[in-house]
Amino acid sequence: MTTARVLIVEDDPIQAERYAMDLDGFDLRVASAGAEALSVVPSFLPDLVVLDVRLPDMNGLDVLRRLRADGIPSSVIIVTSHGSVNMAVEAMQAGANDFLVKPFTAERLLVTVRNILENQRLSRQVQQLTQELGVTTGAVGFFGFTGGSPIMRGVYRTIEAAAPSKATVFITGESGTGKELCAEAIHRASPRAKGPFVAVNCAAIPQDLMESELFGHVKGAFTGATGTRDGAASRAHGGTLFLDEICEMDINLQSKLLRFLQTGTVQKVGGDGPEKVDIRVVCATNRDPLVEVEEGRFREDLYYRLHVIPIQLPPLRDRPGDALEIARTLLGRMVKEEEKSFSHFAKDAEVVISAYPWPGNVRQLENCLRNAVVLHDGDELTLAMLPPPLNTFSPKAGAMLAGGVPVAAPATDGGRGMASGDTTIRPLWQVEKETIERAISLCSGNIPKAAALLEISPSTIYRKKVSWESAEAV
Repeated sequence: MTTARVLIVEDDPIQAERYAMDLDGFDLRVASAGAEALSVVPSFLPDLVVLDVRLPDMNGLDVLRRLRADGIPSSVIIVTSHGSVNMAVEAMQAGANDFLVKPFTAERLLVTVRNILENQRLSRQVQQLTQELGVTTGAVGFFGFTGGSPIMRGVYRTIEAAAPSKATVFITGESGTGKELCAEAIHRASPRAKGPFVAVNCAAIPQDLMESELFGHVKGAFTGATGTRDGAASRAHGGTLFLDEICEMDINLQSKLLRFLQTGTVQKVGGDGPEKVDIRVVCATNRDPLVEVEEGRFREDLYYRLHVIPIQLPPLRDRPGDALEIARTLLGRMVKEEEKSFSHFAKDAEVVISAYPWPGNVRQLENCLRNAVVLHDGDELTLAMLPPPLNTFSPKAGAMLAGGVPVAAPATDGGRGMASGDTTIRPLWQVEKETIERAISLCSGNIPKAAALLEISPSTIYRKKVSWESAEAV
């Protein structure tokens, strides 16, 4: 059995030595700075990184984000002497697997490390059995989300960590990234799941009706108020109130929202007294809320009251591999809704779906697929069936390296490929290994770029490199 590899990133030599003693028996490496850690990782390929937040050259969370952006599959434990809810949320959202606050015992460190490594082992075991049995597990999903990219797994972890709390969640992200879906996921994962989920789009309701929509009104409060009506806050009692496009709310109403958040009471328009409500507030915007504050369109005190647990939803272009998973899930749903017979995508359609940048995010992807499914018939959904600009999009145009090396540069002879007339058949893993190593070489050692050109995940390359090293060591 291979000994697990652990990288300790700690600038205090005494602390680093203590961690090394606590983790005696593992294959250990120590780095005293962020840049050193990033240089060690590609060759050492640790199973686990014990990462201190305060490093002499950079913040440990920035190191973590680099690891995740590069597709490094290592698990990460963040260590800090300044524990807080915000720090924990930021660490989990950046992709950390766990969070330790100094001081902690040797037993606590060892238990945390062993638990993470055991989860890794079980995940690999499931993956291996799945491949051996020829079973597909389907797309990775989470409360309505589809996609297993590293950045989305960080979002899922943040939702799981935030859900049990009553703290306000502030969701940001481009249009079409799934902000309402995220709010629903927080609600469904929380103890309030059996209560109501009430959504209010602050951009869709006229400003003169917004106060009534939020807090309700009594009969005769204004022209047209023919009866008493509960507002969204009262209807969400015992559950979650979702305020979408919060930055569109009129500045005059923001003060009343702030008072409501501080007191937990609502007063109907035209009403005599306040009513107590028990709700959890989640809000979202596709704008930069700090810019709105700086330009005077959003109250600073309201921003800080709402911005307790931030969740940044990434655009689809930053979620490698997820677009195709989402497309397959949507196709399966749409063929049932539209009573069509499509069962899969043609290869050229899959390549374009994976390579297209999707400026409109998941909403644009969904609309394009709906168009194709409604207007065409067949078993296979081809590239020609997709609407513009997809049916004319050329992945090759975006698949050139800065140095001009094409995606599919032909393999050369000399044992690298199969020359004309060559009847030698080599094991598939050797051919795969040579192809991947050649791609990495053409990309000057940049594994994420090589993975993108090979149309696979960077974590796949890192896992294969580990398996090749293990095989060579036997």
